[in-house]
Amino acid sequence: MLSAVLLAALPLALVHAASALSLNIVHDHAHEIQRRLPTKTWYHDEDHPVHALFKRGETDGNNYPSVGSPAWSAPFPTLTPDSSALPQEWVNALNAAVSAGNIPNIPPSVPVPNNNPKYPNGLNPNSPTVCSATYKCRLPGDIWDVADGHFGVSFDDGPTDASPKLLNFLNQNNVIATHFMIGVAILQAPQQFAQIFNSSHDIAVHTWTHPYMTTLSNLDVVAQLGWTMELIRRSTGGRVPKYWRPPYGDSDIRVSAIAKQVFGLTTVLWNQDSEDWTLNSGGVTTPQGIQANMQKWLTGPKSPGLVILEHELSENTVDVFLAAFPLIGSNGWNMTSIVRLINTDGPNVYWNAQNSSSNDVVSADIIFSNSTSSGSTSATSTSQSASRYE
Repeated sequence: MLSAVLLAALPLALVHAASALSLNIVHDHAHEIQRRLPTKTWYHDEDHPVHALFKRGETDGNNYPSVGSPAWSAPFPTLTPDSSALPQEWVNALNAAVSAGNIPNIPPSVPVPNNNPKYPNGLNPNSPTVCSATYKCRLPGDIWDVADGHFGVSFDDGPTDASPKLLNFLNQNNVIATHFMIGVAILQAPQQFAQIFNSSHDIAVHTWTHPYMTTLSNLDVVAQLGWTMELIRRSTGGRVPKYWRPPYGDSDIRVSAIAKQVFGLTTVLWNQDSEDWTLNSGGVTTPQGIQANMQKWLTGPKSPGLVILEHELSENTVDVFLAAFPLIGSNGWNMTSIVRLINTDGPNVYWNAQNSSSNDVVSADIIFSNSTSSGSTSATSTSQSASRYE
């Protein structure tokens, strides 16, 4: 956990009592995480680089506040994080990455009501200088596809009241999924979060409040990612996520570099959009229209594999997946949690310490190394001499 000194330094606006939360966070039921709890070797050496960003001790995994309790939620922002009140270790890691030349110096995009963000000064979002995923520019290292014949299972925007229905269906059919979770949603729905994690599903980052990430400053990007990672870590016995998905698919060369260089996060996107999210926004999409698209994709070519954007926002969006599910099996798709398909460390879908005996984590350097040299990131080259994550 963050050190006591660090927490004491945070402004009172970030340290809130459960009764004062404006998001109707439920605290009348605490949940102890039981899935694959760490053994006594679930910790890292004091000099391990991850220690500076996400604190651990020798008894890590045993002394976390119960998920859903006031002590669990107290250190976290209730709404948009204040980037002037970040843990200094996160700021230091960002500054080191910038100094090393690993964070491209491009301006944030500008929000446009009811449209995609636009870049100032005539910057081309599809140029190698920007490479905006919103405009379908594919940055080397970001994940858009999976192996032929595979269906990468994932759901965004949880946990919600609809999550139990989805979870029950997945568990009944022995399907493991990746859940890209929003930080404030975890605070609002701790019971649903605990149920998903305890069922051995994979947890990944979907930011703290679901903003257009390319419109944010460097520090605000760090805040959106870092607080979500820290909440997941405290809620899973110490696991640090390795993957994130940008809300609206809005990332670019700068945002992706911050995620990777500061926190070791790989950016995960999609190659088909179910548009199920429009069912809750009064859009023109209908369940029948979505099913027609799902049928086309699931009966179509198996190269590349399918990564379909789907949500656990509501029963409507969950029902879209349930209706399409028989087609996935009948057309011979191999269903796997997407982070397990793309992960190079097999089942180790979280970062963790040296000496861990758990089967779902991997040793990692999560902060800038003093021995690295300057490097650059481009949309056409993955060569990064200063990168710690190749």
